Amino acid sequence: MSPAAGSAAPKGIQQYAATRKGGPFQLTDAPYPEPGPNEICIRNRAVGLNPLDWKNLHHGMMVDSWPEIFGIDTAGVVEVAGKNVQGFKAGDAVISLAGHGGRAGAFQDVTTVPANYACRKPAAWTFEQAASVPICYLTAVACIIKGLGLPLPHLKEPPKEKIPNLDDLASPITPGPFQAQVRSPLLTSVLIVGGSSGVGACAVQLLRDALPHLVIITTNSPAHDKKVMSLGATTCVDRNMKPDQIAKAVRDASPNGKGVDAMIDTVAGAMEGNKEIFNAFREGGPKLYSHVMTGAKLAVPEGVKAATVVGRMAFQTDGGGAAMTRLVDLVESGRFKLPLDIEVVGKGLGVIGGGLEKLRGGVSGTKLVVSL
Repeated sequence: MSPAAGSAAPKGIQQYAATRKGGPFQLTDAPYPEPGPNEICIRNRAVGLNPLDWKNLHHGMMVDSWPEIFGIDTAGVVEVAGKNVQGFKAGDAVISLAGHGGRAGAFQDVTTVPANYACRKPAAWTFEQAASVPICYLTAVACIIKGLGLPLPHLKEPPKEKIPNLDDLASPITPGPFQAQVRSPLLTSVLIVGGSSGVGACAVQLLRDALPHLVIITTNSPAHDKKVMSLGATTCVDRNMKPDQIAKAVRDASPNGKGVDAMIDTVAGAMEGNKEIFNAFREGGPKLYSHVMTGAKLAVPEGVKAATVVGRMAFQTDGGGAAMTRLVDLVESGRFKLPLDIEVVGKGLGVIGGGLEKLRGGVSGTKLVVSL
């Protein structure tokens, strides 16, 4: 292992643990983690807050036992690298997907993750900005490749730096029926439900990079139209309209007014009670529907090919093992911008609980982060 030069690893860390369903959180002491041979320990400098965090807290959505450590987005500095890790060393500033609980959760001083979950922090981004990106970006990658069957060219480009540990991808996803990667026909148009969400704003950029002539239509609040259009959307439709009005507006904005080939649904429960939006599909088209897993089952109309995705599936796609490293190339080539404005809700682990309640109350077009 490679500890920081000239210094010993600290003897212990603090964790911000949810003691039971519904809370409260409690600051607890824990021993300093020992990384596996293909893992790195990251001293967290900023963490992102996500809907999954408060859903885990209040519903135990992905919790096996209590107490538990949440947090799935982090940015910080590598302190220790496992013996097989290449591409990272102590002192490197990184951003990373965190894990689901335990020593892999982000809401603690030090997070331990597989090396391929992380990448170098783009120099232009602060730690707070960087912590707002990983899960949104990876989920967008999975939505496009797994759900739409569309390859992403940036994952195939020659790497500009060492890609860590591609031969030992950790946390493989158990194959399931929802994971089948469709083979996409030539797409001419896509609707992104929730274009101003983190996943939606990432998907807009990735699709624009992959298919420069693609018609990309989004639903979002009009207040976010300028930002979403600047990221590459062709047209924005007001999410506040009635579902049948949204469907008509989408068809009107599609090629020849016939409807879209595919949809990416980034908003939890957006289509429940709003299934008229499915009428925006082009008759005779592929009718591909890629949606983020929420835990709820959604019945889709006959003929619609639905795929449920989670962010970690990005690592299991063709070229996806390098998805995080390739993100740096996208950013530094000017092809990927920060998807959301950020709001720093405070500093220190103790402010995370209040930040999650603010997020639960509703936040639009903004990512909440905590500085550490």
